[in-house]
Amino acid sequence: MPVFAQNPTDVRFVQDPYSAYDRMRALGSLVHWQDYGLICTTSFAATNAVLRDRRFGRVPLTPPEIAPHLAPFYAVEAHSMLELEPPRHTRLRALVLRAFTSRRIAALGPQIDALAHELIDRLPRGPFDLLEHFAQPLPVIIIARLLGVPESMAPDLLRWSNAMVGMYQAGRSRAMEDAASLAATEFTDFLRGYIDARRANPADDLITHLIAAEEDGQKLSTDEMISTCILLLNAGHEATVHSLGLAVKTLLEHGLWPAPITDALIEECLRFDPALHLFTRWAYDDIDVMGVTIPRGAQIACLLGAANRCPRHWEDAHLFTPDRPAKPHAGFGAGLHFCLGAPLARLELRHALSALCARLPRLSLTEPPRMANIYHFHGLERLMVALD
Repeated sequence: MPVFAQNPTDVRFVQDPYSAYDRMRALGSLVHWQDYGLICTTSFAATNAVLRDRRFGRVPLTPPEIAPHLAPFYAVEAHSMLELEPPRHTRLRALVLRAFTSRRIAALGPQIDALAHELIDRLPRGPFDLLEHFAQPLPVIIIARLLGVPESMAPDLLRWSNAMVGMYQAGRSRAMEDAASLAATEFTDFLRGYIDARRANPADDLITHLIAAEEDGQKLSTDEMISTCILLLNAGHEATVHSLGLAVKTLLEHGLWPAPITDALIEECLRFDPALHLFTRWAYDDIDVMGVTIPRGAQIACLLGAANRCPRHWEDAHLFTPDRPAKPHAGFGAGLHFCLGAPLARLELRHALSALCARLPRLSLTEPPRMANIYHFHGLERLMVALD
């Protein structure tokens, strides 16, 4: 198998991973990424095949040893549907979908639109960071409202989320691990108390609906509800912040601002520059992928960012085409673990971008956008803009 060397924290890679993906893909659909010690899919076909093959899963065959200082973090992960396989995953996802319905998500549209306009009303007059003043607060406030927790908790939710997702970043430090475990402890303690309060005093919010959700006589445990709420915040919030910032960056850099916000444009933004670039699976058997045998017990990385720019799947893959014909992309994954929050993310993007384009037609960049060193996430460090 071809071997590829690329430090994921190298500044050139952080700022432009796609050039490296092109070089990696030229070696084959499956390449051994030396720095990660992982087999990686580089083409859309290989990525899609792995994500949809039930013989690959999220749970390793041999449970890893967990360092004591990481126990609080992995106690949350132990009940997260993102880290589970059937039958536990099937049961948990079915119960959560009884509360996190498409109808309930669609009903958030007017709230997202109103909040977007409120945030725009409060924007500074001079140059400002669009992430800090718009892209970060919008999804965390929506998640707070969805869960039913006070909006005053938004700074804590944001702090906990940022600390916990640090566990997935390349080159994480012991300080980052300690911060993630502390955030997991504080978030868990808060939610445990809040769930108890909602059991006593139900309301029209997601936590109450999770408590009430039932499938074939089964209900969610408190630990499962806590992990689900944390997953919705961490995965949903982080991805939406990055996706929104990247979408604005793309439209401004391509001279397309303000743009008519269509479904096709939203999907092209998610394809062209997705917020998550690497997602792993474990092989539960010796499995042939594109002529390469992945041995049982091996871990494989699906490079979602590379798949979304695969020239064998997309015509002019490196061009941003707002009216590109509809075609599935890898931005939300695929198969069993397809992103549960994809409908909410799309809804937030549509309303947020529509409000920004309508209210700020002369928005412009005041400095070159710079990507944050957060791989295997992909997002901006900041996005400095001005209204005129």
